[in-house]
Amino acid sequence: MDIEIKQKKYRVPRKYWPWIGGGVIVIALLVWLAQSNFTSSLQVDERGLSIATVENAQFNDYVSVDGNVVPIQVVQISPEEGGTVVEKVVDEGSKVHKGDVIVRLSNSNLDLEILNAESELAEKQDMLRNTQLSMEQEQLNNRTEAAQLAMDVQTKKRALSHQTALQKEQLNSREDYLKAKEDYRLAVEKNSLIRQRLSKSAQMRRAQMNQMSDNLASMQRNVELVRQRKAKLDVRSSIDGEVGLLDVELGQSITPGQKIGVINDLSDYKVEAQVDEHYIDRVHSGLAATFTQNGRTYRLEVRKVYPEVHDGRFKIDFVFRGARPQNIRTGQTYYIDLQLGESKKAIIIPKGTFYSTTGGSWIFVLDASGHKAYRRNIRIGRQNPQYYEVLEGLEPGERVIVSGYESYKDYKELKVKK
Repeated sequence: MDIEIKQKKYRVPRKYWPWIGGGVIVIALLVWLAQSNFTSSLQVDERGLSIATVENAQFNDYVSVDGNVVPIQVVQISPEEGGTVVEKVVDEGSKVHKGDVIVRLSNSNLDLEILNAESELAEKQDMLRNTQLSMEQEQLNNRTEAAQLAMDVQTKKRALSHQTALQKEQLNSREDYLKAKEDYRLAVEKNSLIRQRLSKSAQMRRAQMNQMSDNLASMQRNVELVRQRKAKLDVRSSIDGEVGLLDVELGQSITPGQKIGVINDLSDYKVEAQVDEHYIDRVHSGLAATFTQNGRTYRLEVRKVYPEVHDGRFKIDFVFRGARPQNIRTGQTYYIDLQLGESKKAIIIPKGTFYSTTGGSWIFVLDASGHKAYRRNIRIGRQNPQYYEVLEGLEPGERVIVSGYESYKDYKELKVKK
């Protein structure tokens, strides 16, 4: 007996059909979005766009910066000797001349050091005077002894001459003659030895005196140095200028070299400015700059470029070339045009916020009808406060969108609604 087996068909319950249909639609939508990325177009309103025409025009190669007027130099006030503040002679904002006292300090240890040095110097001076007197007396005694010996030699010489004459006439004994001769020889030898001793004694006295004089001179220099150190307790201005800062209080203890203030040199001024790091390879000493005030143009020159970059900017110093404004004051702001290169013809477009999105690597270009805009790669060169120089990708007469792209940066094509 044959048994027929029938396969049972599986059917999805009707209650799940809406869920399955919705899932299929979602998957299809995701696939469409993935495939349409960078290929779809977006409709935008022309009224919300900034549209500019590409030009072949004169490009002025400069950058505008804000400059602040500062003194040509600022000198730090620092005492060479430490001490306690006993007097503030001037206040902040006071005009001072070179050598004027700004702050007075006291130092009891230095006072004691001066007293000890002066006392030791006085003692050495007394010792030197006593030694000089003693040596002068000794020198006088030596001279007396030398004179007596010289006289004795002469006496013995005359006696020998007399005995020699008598000996020739045989009027004296041989013994008297020999004695006179021996006495003279001994007197001469004694005189020679004494002179040698006196010469060495004089040399020793001179050496001793020279050493004492050198020691005394050294002590005098030491006393003078200590006095100079005490004089430096009066902290003085090293230049003519204006006290810009004086951060000390009476009774405050100050150490050598500690900064207690600054003096502004107002004999001239310079202008400090911060420049965008985009220009760091193009800014160097000697570049010319100008600014206008009250209808008159003034010339500046870059004196120094600082190598450090902070918050995307670097610092430069300008100095004046020619006249200064009559009312120039520290802290004033000048709006400066810094010339980076020569003016020349170039393909240019106005600066716009599109650059923050594209970095100047691409831009939307409108077609001839103005109804569509297409993404196109470009290359930006130099820039000034008004224009970008376009090196590649655009032709004069074309129209481009220079407003921000944040809401449609992922599209290749835009439909422009009039």
